[in-house]
Amino acid sequence: MIKKRIEDEKLLEHLKNIEMDHKEIYLLADESIRLSIISATEMVNQVKANFSLGLLESYILSQGYIAGALLSSTVKGNDRVLLQLECGGPVKGMSIESWASGAVRGYLATKSIALEKPLESLDTSFLYGPGFLSVTKILEGSKTPFTGQVMMEYGNLAKDLALYFTQSEQTPSLFYIDLSYDGRGNIDGAGGIFIQALPSADEKTLEEINSMSFSPLAKAIRDGEKISTYIEREFSRFSARLIKKSLVGFSCPCSKQGFLPYIKSMMEKNEEEFLSSTFPLAVECINCASTYSYTKEEVLALRGSK
Repeated sequence: MIKKRIEDEKLLEHLKNIEMDHKEIYLLADESIRLSIISATEMVNQVKANFSLGLLESYILSQGYIAGALLSSTVKGNDRVLLQLECGGPVKGMSIESWASGAVRGYLATKSIALEKPLESLDTSFLYGPGFLSVTKILEGSKTPFTGQVMMEYGNLAKDLALYFTQSEQTPSLFYIDLSYDGRGNIDGAGGIFIQALPSADEKTLEEINSMSFSPLAKAIRDGEKISTYIEREFSRFSARLIKKSLVGFSCPCSKQGFLPYIKSMMEKNEEEFLSSTFPLAVECINCASTYSYTKEEVLALRGSK
């Protein structure tokens, strides 16, 4: 993966002064509730830089990356989770892949979200329109991935993910995704929370958590507060106990070498036409927008290679 430079110097300085992107997992209420929380400001700004996103596209895809990072807490080892949206609105869709390690990659189905009129609020329901949300768990050593799907009812990623876990996995859940912007259109704070009921959870505790009104997480992160401090303040009455802490970030396993089999297969289909293409040949990874360049000599060297 090739990371493009974040050009805004003030933003770069800000990123140095806030907590590094990471994930913390807690058990609440006598270990009957599981909570994952992430800080993700650098991750979403790197995504914006790599894909050269506009303000609206960055807002939508950043939510997807935060959701993906939160979903990584549902798998372990080398397992991964694939979050996919297919919808009829201007967003069209989204694909986000995350690993248990905290690595996240993914893309919007459209590079530019076309609007008939300016966005007047943060209500994103019309941007998604009718559609489906699916979650696939790809477990190491398993031949068959597990996929669950729900129809999107809210046009709000956090609410529709909670609906997915309630309907498809029969687990009462809550998602909270939050972004904060500076006066220049940069995301200066980003984070999310994923709360799941465990089998021992009681209805009273679930109702109490569902009725909570969280203080803005993105603003807390922007102002330099640690997410552990945020949890201590917001969930003090639930006796939160930290059980795991790990990094999260925008990462893709693609490489220049990794695309060679694809280039070779394309050349084998029609070598003469392929070699008449303009060189150097540029190949872009759909998952991270990294672009790899190949000379004609490098392509010709693939003849007869295994």
